[in-house]
Amino acid sequence: MSTPKTLVLPPGVEAVTVETSRGGFAAHAVRTDGAVGHVLLVPGWTGSKEDFTAFLPFLAAAGFDATTYDQRGQYETPGAPDGDYTLDGFAADALAVESAVTPTPSHLLGHSFGGLVAQQAVVADPSAWHSLSLLCTGPGALGETPGRPPLTPLVQAIGAMSLAEIRAHMPRDRSLAPDIAEFLDQRFTSNAPASLKAITQLLIDAPDIIDEVAATGLPFWVGRGADDDAWPHDVQEAMAKRLDTEIHIVEDAAHSPAVENPQGLIDAWLPFLKENT
Repeated sequence: MSTPKTLVLPPGVEAVTVETSRGGFAAHAVRTDGAVGHVLLVPGWTGSKEDFTAFLPFLAAAGFDATTYDQRGQYETPGAPDGDYTLDGFAADALAVESAVTPTPSHLLGHSFGGLVAQQAVVADPSAWHSLSLLCTGPGALGETPGRPPLTPLVQAIGAMSLAEIRAHMPRDRSLAPDIAEFLDQRFTSNAPASLKAITQLLIDAPDIIDEVAATGLPFWVGRGADDDAWPHDVQEAMAKRLDTEIHIVEDAAHSPAVENPQGLIDAWLPFLKENT
């Protein structure tokens, strides 16, 4: 999960509910006068719109409207026990949010698990998007990666234990400010258990659809933090090559460049956005 540095909304950023054909989605949005385009940002596993909140003003300063949202069952977006938590379903949600916030195609960025959703969304309807950007993600499942907490026990625990009980067993960063620590607890326990379980399982076994993504013919951008600790670096680099591009490295960042080094991320990404707007 990404850990925001502040919970205060930056000037110009609004908390909204995006009403779509697939229900309402909690979102943070920024709008500019004379915008040159719109960017939709999809957060990852155990994340939320707050993963991108502080980054939105950087996009606005570059002339872009931007929206980021809690996916179905994440944090402040409701999720029913029998909700559509398939990868197709999450992709359909992204398309529904996009069509609700702008009448024209958007640039799409998916972070971590959100990258898997974004890949599925462009395959489902390439005409909805100007481009696809993949940040700290990979070509399909993360799987049980050495050096990271195992995912399978979490899938097994959800339903057998409450999310509060699971959260109590997770490692804590004792250096965090109290309000940030409280937010992380609240965000995790506010997830719909069925959503979190399904997303975690997709991180274990989601298929590689990069060939289908490449066949859409969209412009592609791939980036990661220099110290990203999720999908192996060589896997991300190979994915970039399959998309006929190169990987962009954001220094002074790990798995969450939008939080850890937003200026570095916009510097690495903005030339691509401008070239394809």
